[in-house]
Amino acid sequence: MNKKKKPFLGMPAPLGYVPGLGRGATGFTTRSDIGPARDANDPVDDRHAPPGKRTVGDQMKKSQAADDDDEDLNDTNYDEFNGYAGSLFSSGPYEKDDEEADAIYAALDKRMDERRKERREQREKEEIEKYRMERPKIQQQFSDLKRKLAEVTEEEWLSIPEVGDARNKRQRNPRYEKLTPVPDSFFAKHLQTGENHTSVDPRQTQFGGLNTPYPGGLNTPYPGGMTPGLMTPGTGELDMRKIGQARNTLMDMRLSQVSDSVSGQTVVDPKGYLTDLNSMIPTHGGDINDIKKARLLLKSVRETNPHHPPAWIASARLEEVTGKLQVARNLIMKGTEMCPKSEDVWLEAARLQPGDTAKAVVAQAVRHLPQSVRIYIRAAELETDIRAKKRVLRKALEHVPNSVRLWKAAVELEEPEDARIMLSRAVECCPTSVELWLALARLETYENARKVLNKARENIPTDRHIWITAAKLEEANGNTQMVEKIIDRAITSLRANGVEINREQWIQDAEECDKAGSVATCQAVMRAVIGIGIEEEDRKHTWMEDADSCVAHSALECARAIYAYALQVFPSKKSVWLRAAYFEKNHGTRESLEALLQRAVAHCPKAEVLWLMGAKSKWLAGDVPAARSILALAFQANPNSEEIWLAAVKLESENNEYERARRLLAKARSSAPTARVFMKSVKLEWVLGNIAAAQELCEEALKHYEDFPKLWMMKGQVEEQEELVDKAREAYSQGLKKCPHSTPLWLLLSRLEEKVGQLTRARAILEKSRLKNPKNPGLWLFWSERKITKAREWFHRTVKIDSDLGDAWAFFYKFELQHGTEEQREEVKRRCENAEPRHGELWCATSKDIANWQRKIGEILVLVAARIKNTF
Repeated sequence: MNKKKKPFLGMPAPLGYVPGLGRGATGFTTRSDIGPARDANDPVDDRHAPPGKRTVGDQMKKSQAADDDDEDLNDTNYDEFNGYAGSLFSSGPYEKDDEEADAIYAALDKRMDERRKERREQREKEEIEKYRMERPKIQQQFSDLKRKLAEVTEEEWLSIPEVGDARNKRQRNPRYEKLTPVPDSFFAKHLQTGENHTSVDPRQTQFGGLNTPYPGGLNTPYPGGMTPGLMTPGTGELDMRKIGQARNTLMDMRLSQVSDSVSGQTVVDPKGYLTDLNSMIPTHGGDINDIKKARLLLKSVRETNPHHPPAWIASARLEEVTGKLQVARNLIMKGTEMCPKSEDVWLEAARLQPGDTAKAVVAQAVRHLPQSVRIYIRAAELETDIRAKKRVLRKALEHVPNSVRLWKAAVELEEPEDARIMLSRAVECCPTSVELWLALARLETYENARKVLNKARENIPTDRHIWITAAKLEEANGNTQMVEKIIDRAITSLRANGVEINREQWIQDAEECDKAGSVATCQAVMRAVIGIGIEEEDRKHTWMEDADSCVAHSALECARAIYAYALQVFPSKKSVWLRAAYFEKNHGTRESLEALLQRAVAHCPKAEVLWLMGAKSKWLAGDVPAARSILALAFQANPNSEEIWLAAVKLESENNEYERARRLLAKARSSAPTARVFMKSVKLEWVLGNIAAAQELCEEALKHYEDFPKLWMMKGQVEEQEELVDKAREAYSQGLKKCPHSTPLWLLLSRLEEKVGQLTRARAILEKSRLKNPKNPGLWLFWSERKITKAREWFHRTVKIDSDLGDAWAFFYKFELQHGTEEQREEVKRRCENAEPRHGELWCATSKDIANWQRKIGEILVLVAARIKNTF
């Protein structure tokens, strides 16, 4: 035993030893260390303690309250906006002044609260009502159903099933049953055991029942009688072979009924059988599980609320989408029984049913809903014969005489005379329908139409279309003086009846009148409404935008009316006259343009461009004397105008009146000398072959205008034409000293050097020109091949952006020569002639050639296009 005794037992513990510390135990404190526990109701040690402090619990509450009242002035409890979380003065004495102040603040709060109380309560009430309307409670949603519970009898209440799955265990947990077909020999074998019994076995009467003759049978505990066995009459046997033959015969008969059509030919295509099967596959494209869930959900909705029409419609459409058309028809017909007053259900049923059945469905729907317009319209659509349609619609009008839709459908099927009679009745039944009144007015004679429109205005005083139709009627019958009065009366009457005049709507009506050919009406409408709702400072800008919009909508008469009105308001505005003149030039006639220009120069005599447009119009028409007279009047209004002088010179030179052109240029040089006048003088003498006179004029011009580069170009070209290369080089060099930034001068000099074989010098000139003009793309592109591979849209945008660039028109025309049609080429040429381009490297090289000085714009276009390399 001593050997088993532990050596440390009975020995003192080491210093700092704590029992159980190694296995995770901790020390604990016992009651002996802190004293006995005391109940809250125990008295305190102080026998003379005041009331409220005589028990341990009272002192604990007091100390806890004192701890709560201590102010927490820690920085973590301080907020820059709200200060300390507690009251800084909670520890101070609460005196009478504090009490009075609190009473005053409380009275003020109460007074302010009473002032706002009524509004606050009203607002809270409205917010609560709105909230309850948006988010009704469950009990509110079913309140109507709860009220109907009073009609439920006790038997109906008891017949309601309990909540839960009413299916049995086998339905909840379906298992696939394995069925094995039984051969005929089995029935034949057991059939032989069947016999007729004429006596009762004593064993069967022992227990007072009947003992079945089959092995494993049950003894019936109740008295019974004799049961005859299975047998075939006469033989006592069942002939299975005959049953099989009968079955085959029946199947053959059914297949024959299916396979034969009315004509006796088979409709079963053996080759296309699989294709027909593919066509029967539903194309809904959804998951079969989703379809099952949707079908189950809709079934639940139908059972929960069988009188909800959308549930039946959705169920039928689901089956239709999945390819079960007959199921859909059955469902929707069930829906018509449950919701006989639903218009949508009946229409859906008529849509799903075939022709004759759909008619029967619609007939049944009419009996339930005799006031439904949509059902009558559907019934008329199902009819194929016009007479049947008329009969249906007339029957519908007997039940619903105030339906505009039915009247319109019925009138569309009638002849004009019958339609007029029917419309007379229609406006009596529907006096507020503008369409019916206007349709009747169109079918009546002039006098009757006026009476009809007057009645329409009396019944519908707030519709503008009646007034506009009346104006169109007067215009169509030649009473154009009445059109303006009718439109003015329309504006006044509509305003008197509180109708706001919508400017945009009236402009649209005017555009429709323009397209319908009612010019006077559209112009009268424009004049009446064009100034409504427009600020005075915005009138010009707005009207010009309206005119452009009308032109874009092909309403040219509306645009012309806008320009006419704008010119009345702004008779001295040159920009408005120009816009109107360009409009007449592009969309009007020569007579209208000349009439407008005559008025324009009368109001703006200082506008040179208007005089020039008038003179050019007369010149293009072949009336040269009239053009001269216009320019003469322009001279009187603008005596020293360079443009008018040059226009007069061009008019005379184009008509081979060279002497008159010389005299005009001489007068211009003396009275209004400019660089262009001298340039035109030099060019006239040059093209006429008077080289000496041209050189003399050029020298004189350079004395006055040495910084005009075109004079230096002409001097060099004249010298180059005379094959004086050195003088030409000197002219170009002097010109570049005076005009170092003239790109054409640099190019002419480089080409001159290239022409005489000095390629190195030509390249050096171009390099020097690029240093002088680093931002000029013409110099950098000089050596390029100008490969243009853009499409026709690019060319359209190019000539639209810069219509004065002749090279763009030439490239466009070249492109159409390669890839366009004859019409497209002529269109480009026509647009180029209207644009009259004057700039461009290739264009100027051709147009300013002395040999081409009398050629037209179209001819120059062809020549420039021919010079372009075939880069397309």
